Amino acid sequence: MNENQFQTNSLRNAAAVVNNVAGVRKTATVLRPLGTSGTITAGKSSVSIANVHASASGTVNGVILKPTETLNFDAGGISNTLNAITYNASTSEFLIIIIE
Repeated sequence: MNENQFQTNSLRNAAAVVNNVAGVRKTATVLRPLGTSGTITAGKSSVSIANVHASASGTVNGVILKPTETLNFDAGGISNTLNAITYNASTSEFLIIIIE
């Protein structure tokens, strides 16, 4: 393979990757659980959880999330997804943003 053929093949491969990615849309969902617990099901691209309560803590996957703290989970790649995430805001209020 000469240099021109290599460059042509490289450009075709790059175009194929762009075409496969183009048009992918993600859906954003916003939740505000207050005094409850739940599970964000597996398969999401990104999840952010903020404890917006003035004084009460909650938990995310069993870890304490204090007031004003935020956790961000990002699956990284285009087709990567997250595992399920559990939360308990039974004495608190969370603001959750999910991208799927």
